[in-house]
Parts: sequence; C-alpha cells; structure tokens
Amino acid sequence: MQGPMPSDGRNPGGPARAIPDLRGNVNLPRMKPALPAATVERLPRYLRCIEQLPPSQTTISSKQLALISNLNAAGVRKDLSFLGSFGIRGVGYQVDELSTRIRRALGLTEDRAVVVVGVGNLGSALANYGGFGQRGFRIVGLYDADPAKIGRQVGGIGVRCITTLSEDAKSTEIAVAIIATPASVAQGVATLLAEAGVPSILNFAPAVLTVPDGTHLRQVDLATELQILSFYLAGG
Repeated sequence: MQGPMPSDGRNPGGPARAIPDLRGNVNLPRMKPALPAATVERLPRYLRCIEQLPPSQTTISSKQLALISNLNAAGVRKDLSFLGSFGIRGVGYQVDELSTRIRRALGLTEDRAVVVVGVGNLGSALANYGGFGQRGFRIVGLYDADPAKIGRQVGGIGVRCITTLSEDAKSTEIAVAIIATPASVAQGVATLLAEAGVPSILNFAPAVLTVPDGTHLRQVDLATELQILSFYLAGG
C-alpha cells in the first residue's frame, strides 16, 4: 500500500477544528481559515459541472455555472471569490484555471490513499468503482473480519484481516478510510481507525459515530436521504 487521498484536510495554521456542514455533520475539516464550510460543500459540484463542459469551451460565466449547477449566480461569484481574483468581467472564468483553483482548494492536487473496511456488497462495489482514481483517490487496501473473505481479490486488491490494519497504517500513509460495515460494528471500526492515525473517515454504516478531535468524519446515510425524499413526496 502507498500513500495518497486528501492530505488530511487539516488547517496547516493550527489545530483541526470540528465544524458543522450543511446537514449538521461535525468534524468537517476546515480547509483554510477563509473558506466557509458552505463553500467547501459546493466546490465539488462546480468542479463536476465544469469537467462536463465540451473541450472546446474555454471560458464560463458565473451565470452559466450557476445554471448548470442549479445555484444562483451571486452565490457562485461569492464562492469563487474565496479562490482569488481571476474572473474577467464580461467574459467569466478560464475553465482550466477555475478547475485548477478548485482542485487546489479541495486538496486534489496529489494522490491520496484510501482503504475500505467491510467488503460486503457495498464495500465490493466501492472497490470496483473506477471513478475514485480519476479524482486522485486510490484504493490501496480492503479489510474485513470474515475469514471467508480474507484473501479474496476484489477490484484487483486482496482483502486483508481487519486486525492487520493498525500495522499496515505504519507503513502506508492512509488518508481516508471508508466504513462499509454493519452498524453494530461501525463504532469499533471507527475507533480502530482513529487509533491507527487515519485522519479522515467516510462512514456508510447507518450509525452515529463518535471520533476524537483531529479525526474528520463524514456520514453518508442513504436511509436518511430516502426519508427526506419521503417528506417531499408526502407534500411537505
């Protein structure tokens, strides 16, 4: 295994701070003191939108970016102002420069190592997904506690026993760990990862986890998202 994923997203000017994101999650890393959490939430959307532009398009206005990202132009301009002064009045932003600035702000200018803990249906799907590598996140390790899964190859990577993760972390700079385990064991896995020095955790398990200061935690709860959609389906 080698090293790669988000540097660790911590503020180089001081200790990491746990701050809320738009959905109330905590432990979102403050990327720089002047970059608001809400802006961090939207930058990946802007990046995805401009990456889908035709190669022949070299500039994009805040109005067009707002249209394709389903946001408002004033908000787009405010978000991008945190990246520096580089827009041209009446022309907009150079697409290449905009992409570079967003990637730099998000810490995507270097390769980052990712491990997946829990190699069930979800974990296997994540291991086989090729899109992470295109964005600088390289899956370098898969872990599980099930003896029947250990030694299997998934996405070209051998599954290792979870008990080896702490030792592996000493020789590999793991930037992000994805938890794809049952909810009943997710907290134990999160604790193990934090103790192993893994700085960032993305949790897919349907459980509310607690991690120490300095460990950044993000939650992806599909059941919660479906419940929110149900509210709107019911006319809420």
